[in-house]
Amino acid sequence: MDRARSYGSGSGELGMADRGVPGPAHGLFQRRVAGDDALLELAGLRFAQMGLAAEVYAGTPDELEHVLGFVPPHPYLPVVHLNRSVNVLDTSGRVVVREFAGRFAGRIAGLVVHDKKEMGEQTDRLVSVMRQLDAELSEQPGSPLVFLEYAAGLEPEWFVGVAERLRDAEYVSCCIDVGHVGIRQASARFTRSHPGVSLRDLDPQDGRLPDLVAEVQDAVEGAARDVLDVTRAIGSVGKHVHFHLHDGHPLIRGLPDHFSFLTRLPVPFSYQGRRSLSMMYGPGGLASIISAAMQACRPHGVSFTLEIHQVEGRLPLADASPLFSRWRDTTNAERMNYWLSVLGENALLISECLTENQ
Repeated sequence: MDRARSYGSGSGELGMADRGVPGPAHGLFQRRVAGDDALLELAGLRFAQMGLAAEVYAGTPDELEHVLGFVPPHPYLPVVHLNRSVNVLDTSGRVVVREFAGRFAGRIAGLVVHDKKEMGEQTDRLVSVMRQLDAELSEQPGSPLVFLEYAAGLEPEWFVGVAERLRDAEYVSCCIDVGHVGIRQASARFTRSHPGVSLRDLDPQDGRLPDLVAEVQDAVEGAARDVLDVTRAIGSVGKHVHFHLHDGHPLIRGLPDHFSFLTRLPVPFSYQGRRSLSMMYGPGGLASIISAAMQACRPHGVSFTLEIHQVEGRLPLADASPLFSRWRDTTNAERMNYWLSVLGENALLISECLTENQ
């Protein structure tokens, strides 16, 4: 089966049989704050206005069934990110993948599962079970692709090697999470030049940072180049490659990524004329990633999801106000609306990059 045909002629009107893989631009579709299904209705409205395809988090098939009811029609089917605890090395993990793939065949384009630390020591077994999944999925009409996401912080070379060994497996491929790769590589680069000092030991308030900031930013810039190298290496395998796109910085405590590409990191001192630092990518880095992916992957063999979590603010509901007529307090609705607006801003960046690379 030639999966490249799944992208059609660019008219935006694709038949069900031609929508078997993700389209170029997706966004995270979920209820980001506490509230009822009006929040999912709001997400549906904004996604329709943005023209974004959806990537949905789902812990159970029933949960996915519920959320898919709010995803607006789109030329490309949704991608589904399974629970991070799912481990394809385990029989139970593969059962979960098969259950989702069977129930939603023809309705979703892909399933994303995380890699695990222990996979680094069980590479042969991992390749074997992924091939087994490939064989099973090939027997089910309308099966989604299964994407193994780089998430556990193993050597990127290991991940590239797995992709190469799965070259001829049609229904399994890779998801490059640019935040996970970038944070790992920035930290590794800095530690090589500063033995005994970890970027995870520093933060923007650390008194050592003004003396180290130039070297920190050098490590961050080097990590961005590493992401491009990984992109080119995996793209050259000739499979459909999925990307999780978000920005970040290793100096951020807690979750250091899943930020907007329009964010900078505040610091209490001046560096290069600003009291803030560039994040790993920014709009320019995003453009470089998309350009490298479009050039490295086979025609129409790439897709991107904006996986931006860390957003806080409020935005008036405006045209969406009727959705919340029963709410006494619309604070969370406005928070959700603001998050969706940030997705929209980043979606415009992706759209511009895709246009430039056509």
